[in-house]
Amino acid sequence: MAEHGSEGHPQRRRAAHYDGQAFGTRAIHAGQEPDPTTGAVIAPVYLNSTYVQHGVGDFAGYDYSRTDNPTRRALEIQLAALEGGDHGIAFASGMAATSTVLQRLSPGDHVVCVNDVYGGTFRIFTKVLDRHAGIEFTFVSMRDVASVEAAMTDRTKLVWVETPTNPLLNVIDIAELAKVAHARRALLAVDNTFATPYLQNPLALGADIVAHSMTKYLGGHSDVVGGALVVDDDALAGELRFLQNAVGAIPGPMDCWLVSRGLKTLHVRMERHCENAAAIARMLESREDVESVLYPGLESHPDHAVVQRQMRAGGGMISFRPAGGADRARELCAATSLFTLAESLGGVESLIELPGLMTHQSVAGSELEVPADLVRLSVGIEHVDDLVRDLEGALDTTRHLVEAAATA
Repeated sequence: MAEHGSEGHPQRRRAAHYDGQAFGTRAIHAGQEPDPTTGAVIAPVYLNSTYVQHGVGDFAGYDYSRTDNPTRRALEIQLAALEGGDHGIAFASGMAATSTVLQRLSPGDHVVCVNDVYGGTFRIFTKVLDRHAGIEFTFVSMRDVASVEAAMTDRTKLVWVETPTNPLLNVIDIAELAKVAHARRALLAVDNTFATPYLQNPLALGADIVAHSMTKYLGGHSDVVGGALVVDDDALAGELRFLQNAVGAIPGPMDCWLVSRGLKTLHVRMERHCENAAAIARMLESREDVESVLYPGLESHPDHAVVQRQMRAGGGMISFRPAGGADRARELCAATSLFTLAESLGGVESLIELPGLMTHQSVAGSELEVPADLVRLSVGIEHVDDLVRDLEGALDTTRHLVEAAATA
């Protein structure tokens, strides 16, 4: 089977075709040329698994949909254009995208990973790739890049970072980290899920690979699961596309279409996510019954200087620790009405969760264990006044637990 289809296909233009266009224009038009057959303005969903061949090996760009599919390719061009890369590669989930990066490595290779990382990433690194693939992982704080340099060895092939991190929202200096990684001939992969390409572009800061869980902000409506990688280097893209096809962890055409539709409003949604989150973070910071607030958009954030250099705004995620300990945090998660108690993030609706018992339960008992009283908010795009009232009401309702904890 062919590894790639024809670059002459209207949906196969490289992302560079859209250079010079504003983000919102690229979000709507990149990879989204009208259907050449019918003139349909919205690119169709190609649900087929196979394609006619006019002769052996003679086909119009596509032969089998695991290898390539027009709907998936349209999304991949869109992704690359938004991240400022040449190659977008879509997967069935964020974890499929993550594992594909690691499948490039060999037994004995070493990876340095940020020590505040999504629980699913920690799980696949330590429970699957370490045990079954013989890849070694070292987890370090990356707020001081000197600790990354100290952790690297002659076997280090990859540095993996989230920024902002999940769930403590540390912001890592991508440009400095790239210098450290490249000095030791390692690649730098940045999980850009929290920031999205609207707020942060790691490739422009020196990263080699950008990873996304498309399930989150890119899809944006809590109705699809997907993952993506974006790279500039042609050879690296070839390796990743080979693995995409060989392993087969691909998204279906309908999933690709849903993410593509979500991307068209990413810039509009992110503006509201950021505005709402900033207002809620300021409210939380003003309350005496909240011990700490972690939000990159606050001047009080310890990495605020880095945020100003590499992000356009603070994003839509907030973590905070209410006074009253773990009991109050747990009650608080059940006391809201607009903030829905649920895992995941990045949808138009606001969510609340307790990472230590939900998204990050897999790191319990490890050096990455999340504080038991940490509450994580995914701030949606509802009217901010309603969201503030909902959260203030939940804080007021559970305030009696502050006194209970103080006298315990």
